[in-house]
Order: sequence, then structure tokens, then C-alpha cells
Amino acid sequence: MEPDVPPGPLKDARPSAVAPRGSRWREYLEVILVAVVFALFVRTFLLQAFVVPTPSMEPTVLVGDHLVINKFVFAPHVSWPVSRLLPYREIRRGDIFVFKFPEDPQRDFIKRVIAVGGDVLAIRDKEVYVNGARHDEPAVVHEEARTWPDDPQLPDGLRRRDQLAPTALAPETYFAMGDNRDSSYDSRFWGPVPASSVKGRALFVYWSFPTSEAGGGIGGWLRRSILGTRWSRTMRPVR
Repeated sequence: MEPDVPPGPLKDARPSAVAPRGSRWREYLEVILVAVVFALFVRTFLLQAFVVPTPSMEPTVLVGDHLVINKFVFAPHVSWPVSRLLPYREIRRGDIFVFKFPEDPQRDFIKRVIAVGGDVLAIRDKEVYVNGARHDEPAVVHEEARTWPDDPQLPDGLRRRDQLAPTALAPETYFAMGDNRDSSYDSRFWGPVPASSVKGRALFVYWSFPTSEAGGGIGGWLRRSILGTRWSRTMRPVR
């Protein structure tokens, strides 16, 4: 029986094809474009990173915390059967979310949801009440012991910090407040957050360092990054 492959060289054998240099650069460019498109898709629809610049959510979220937010979970969606299989859900009381500041959409704020559309919220002597019941707030701190009364002679900003008459929230709005209650500029002063301004839910801290440490320039940045990193906060869930 003759062998399947003849022992001699094949008459129609050809040398291995080599891609022209221009084709290689085109392949590299395609890989880069795919990576960029994927990154933009993730940033637009799934995840996004934010840096916290103010202490309004301390001690839950610190100045210098770098957060990842989930942009998908609160996104508008059609009530199709397949939607039940995806991780969509409504915003709930207690969620920490990032949103466009209603008075300046170019700025992003991070706060905690205290009440949702349809709720009636009131504040009496710093205590928050939702639908007539005292709201349990284990993460909240008050830096100032003084409580401002509901006195018409006081500036409106001081009164609204510690006192707020019962207020019914419209549908698709959220009352947002900082955990650092006496140092937070929030819905007490500028009103509820509309659903259209919500960007996503805060997930976890992927990096944290105090922005006030060290000087400027590359040297200062390296010092903050290496020596100033708060390693205990790395990958800490935001709740």
C-alpha cells in the first residue's frame, strides 16, 4: 500500500505567506479601536470611576476615595420578559448613588437615598421621619451638637439643616442626604433629585488616599500614591 503522504517534496508546495507591513499596522489599529470601543461602552453603560472631593459622606465615604459605580442597575429599561433576567432594580432607601447636581449638571454628587417618590419626609431637631416613622440611620454622624430651631428669624439655610416640614416627594424623585449630616449640601437645601439625573449606584472603593498629603508635582503624587494609600479601604464595598 502506498503511503498517504509521498516521501518527496510536494510539487505544489508554496512558501508561508507573510503579511505585508501595512497589513500588520492595520491589525494593530483594529485591536486598538476594538479596545477603545469596548472601554467606551463599559464607561457609558456599565461602570464608571469617580473621585470623592468633599467630606459630606464621611465616615462612609472619605475624601480621596476612588469609587466604581454601577451605571447599569438603575438605568431606564423596557418591561420586556428578558428584562427580568437582567440585574435591573429600582432605587431604594439607603442606596448610595451618584447623580448630576440638579443646579449644575456638570458636577456630580454622591449622597444616600433617604426617601423615594411617594414618601412623605420630615426633619425635626435633626431626626428624620419617613411616612411618619423615625428613619433608622446607623451611618449618620452629627459634627455639631447644636440644633437650630424652626425660627423665622434665622437664615433659611440654618433652619432647613435641622428642621423640615413634612414634604411629599413627587414620583420619580429621590431625597438625598449626606451621612456627615451637618456638613452636607443636599436635598434639604435644593430639593429632590429627579430620576433623569441619576448616574448609578456606588459599588466599592478601588483606591483611596488623602489628597492633602505631600506637595505637588510628580514627587508629591508618588508619595501620596505609595505612602499615603489607605490600603484598608481597597475594594471596600460602599454601603
